[in-house]
Amino acid sequence: MKHSQAKLGRVFVVRLEHGDVVHESIEDLAREQSIRAATLIFLGGADTGSKLVVGPEDGAAQPVNPMELALDGVHEVAGTGTIFPDENGNPSLHAHLACGREHKTTTGCIRRGVRTWRVMEVVISELVDSPARRVHDPKIGFSLLQP
Repeated sequence: MKHSQAKLGRVFVVRLEHGDVVHESIEDLAREQSIRAATLIFLGGADTGSKLVVGPEDGAAQPVNPMELALDGVHEVAGTGTIFPDENGNPSLHAHLACGREHKTTTGCIRRGVRTWRVMEVVISELVDSPARRVHDPKIGFSLLQP
């Protein structure tokens, strides 16, 4: 285990609008507001065709080959995530949503493009004095949190 310590900073209450791409909108806000690190919670709707990463094809393969799933129909969502800077200092959101419709729920990473249906609420709790960042690991093929 690796860890570091941070303090709570500002809190942002955000309403994403119909059609907003979640990760792009949140990373844009983080740049505009100089949010270096944060935790997030999400509630709302994901539109038809939104894409989730739903697991690796083979859990032992390196680099990881992600599986992608497009949502069939509008889904209710609840999720959580973090923002930490990448190697270039850019905000990098890592968030997972549980997306439900009728009796079925799919959970996955939003990086491939989740679009807001009507509205999505996001609460961002800024973390200050955190040295953590995301560093690309070529062996597995994605960026890992370095606390």
